[in-house]
Amino acid sequence: MHEARQTSEPDPAPGAGPPAPRARTPWSWIPTLYFAEGLPNAIVVTVSLVMYKDLGLSNTANAFFTSLLYLAWVVKPLWSPFVDILGTRRRWTWITQVLMGLALGGVALRVPLPDMLPWTLAFFWLIAFTSATHDIAADGYYMLALDPSRQALFVGVRTLFYRLSAMFASGLFLLWAGRLIEHSGGPVRGWSIAIAGLAAVMVVLGAWHALILPRPESDRPGEVRRAGELLREFGATFASFFRKPGIGRLLAFLLLYRFGEAQLVKMVAPFLKDARDAGGLGLTTAQFGTVYGVFGIIALSLGGILGGVVTSRGGLRRWLWPMVFALHLPDLVFLYFAYTQPTNMLLIQVGVMVEQFGYGFGFTAYVLYMLYSARGQHQTAHYAICTGFMALGLMLPGMWSGWLQDHIGYRHFFAWVIVATLPGFLVAARIPLDENFGKKTAS
Repeated sequence: MHEARQTSEPDPAPGAGPPAPRARTPWSWIPTLYFAEGLPNAIVVTVSLVMYKDLGLSNTANAFFTSLLYLAWVVKPLWSPFVDILGTRRRWTWITQVLMGLALGGVALRVPLPDMLPWTLAFFWLIAFTSATHDIAADGYYMLALDPSRQALFVGVRTLFYRLSAMFASGLFLLWAGRLIEHSGGPVRGWSIAIAGLAAVMVVLGAWHALILPRPESDRPGEVRRAGELLREFGATFASFFRKPGIGRLLAFLLLYRFGEAQLVKMVAPFLKDARDAGGLGLTTAQFGTVYGVFGIIALSLGGILGGVVTSRGGLRRWLWPMVFALHLPDLVFLYFAYTQPTNMLLIQVGVMVEQFGYGFGFTAYVLYMLYSARGQHQTAHYAICTGFMALGLMLPGMWSGWLQDHIGYRHFFAWVIVATLPGFLVAARIPLDENFGKKTAS
């Protein structure tokens, strides 16, 4: 059919030159681009945590090292100007995807070896920093390759496929990895094969985007001779962020709103997977992938969608406290699980979904307040700085959560998490907020 359609086109007029190439539909690259953007994030945040748990790493070391990987997103705003200077966003996008695939291949090769830990951590660090760079390039490319109307049209598509990549990595992939562990002779061989499969996926995505991504005229590298000027501008922008009115309350909110949740999230996988005599629920990797990675992410997404809908109707100020309670109160689910250690998979699934739905709903307030705080001059740069503090607020509490759990056990740890939610309530009570922010206007 394609060939017939081509032969039916009239011949170009003499001297008119070759016909202009047909523009590629955004459907050919936006879904795969944002699948590729979300995939390494889920690998660093969730897959590495589960893999190290299966390979016998203690909760202390596991939480510390995997939390430290967040550093890539903490400092991401600092090198974003160099992505603009040192190449096109298109080239950065597909090259970073291939590089992440090669780094995953390095993880797969080192898992079976005695010096597994330092080498795999080095490769995960490479993946984290490359992923953060990819975020800068891909989001910038999206704005250059599409006009404003199509940017708005496809924003839901990019969000959907970003979520699907998280579900794939944290859910379907872990389900597959669990099956490999059961049928290939143990966690070492199973994880080595599974990570090699992920490496192949990332390399294929990079090759696909090297071929398919359009080449917008505006996607040009900046002038290297302007590097000093750009750095001065960035320094001035960075300094202006810290001169914002109420900066102390903003930073306290960014760092402490999720203080309890940041500790809980690092121990969810170890708790669900640890043996029952160690205080856990004894789920297999495959069961964890289904419970947390598939249905948990569905609940998380639904909570986020509902949060966006209600704030568009009533504004953030009206919905702030329901969101604060929704984020923190469901943490009681894990305290209940730690004391009762249920065996009913349906009960475990429902409990996880309740906690994840509340997190998705409550996190809406966090994102919207970052947008609210970034308003004014340098809005994009200030929002990026906010996301760096957001990552720092996850990294620091997460680093010590494993050590704490190893010393006091799961029951006392989840009791502490409930206490650790109190700063979230306190900082939410102190933030300034306009009455109608977030509410959809008639225009």
